[in-house]
Amino acid sequence: MATNYLINELERQESWRLFRIIGEFVEGFDVLPKYLPAVSIYGSARVGENHPYYAIGRALGRKLAERGYCVFTGGGPGAMEAASRGAFEAGGRTVGLNIQLPREQQTNPYLTHNLGFRYFFVRKVMLVKYSSAFFLLPGGFGTLDEMFETLTLVQTQKIRPFPIVMMGSGYWSGLIDWIRQHLVAEGLIAAADLDLFRVMDDVDAAVQLVQDLQPERNSSPP
Repeated sequence: MATNYLINELERQESWRLFRIIGEFVEGFDVLPKYLPAVSIYGSARVGENHPYYAIGRALGRKLAERGYCVFTGGGPGAMEAASRGAFEAGGRTVGLNIQLPREQQTNPYLTHNLGFRYFFVRKVMLVKYSSAFFLLPGGFGTLDEMFETLTLVQTQKIRPFPIVMMGSGYWSGLIDWIRQHLVAEGLIAAADLDLFRVMDDVDAAVQLVQDLQPERNSSPP
């Protein structure tokens, strides 16, 4: 009897989890198209206001807002706050797609709209599906996760190609060298896959690149 009760309780919990997942998708699909065109910006939650990476994110958010883009971020502190702040100070729109975490992920005060997510995979779909470009500021595991997942979606043609820009060559150069020396050299990816992204330092040039390369997006992540 106890075993049957536990199985039934687990099934009930899984059913409600499914409804929560659907609810997050529905809210994202309803809200985010109102903020197009948009660009997603990722980066570390752990950089302070005086950090050089914060300055890059703030400048990037401002320049994108001045060009008419809404800035999507994870909605948290650090580099995400910097990008939101730059867009907010320029009078632009900035949407935070905030994930529930036990630490670090407090909502920053520079958002014109905030969406809360419990599930990482739903949040990632939203950040990719409605973005005209993808900027990666220096960051940790979360930033790398977004980078490689998005590159995989483009490489496998699950979404149309769009600009993927890594800001800060000093930070990214070691990783790019490793990709070239191991993944490309050992035939694990094609040399042409290195063309799926750009590494840049100049904020103005990066924003101009987005405008020059931005395709019409009609992507459908799996």
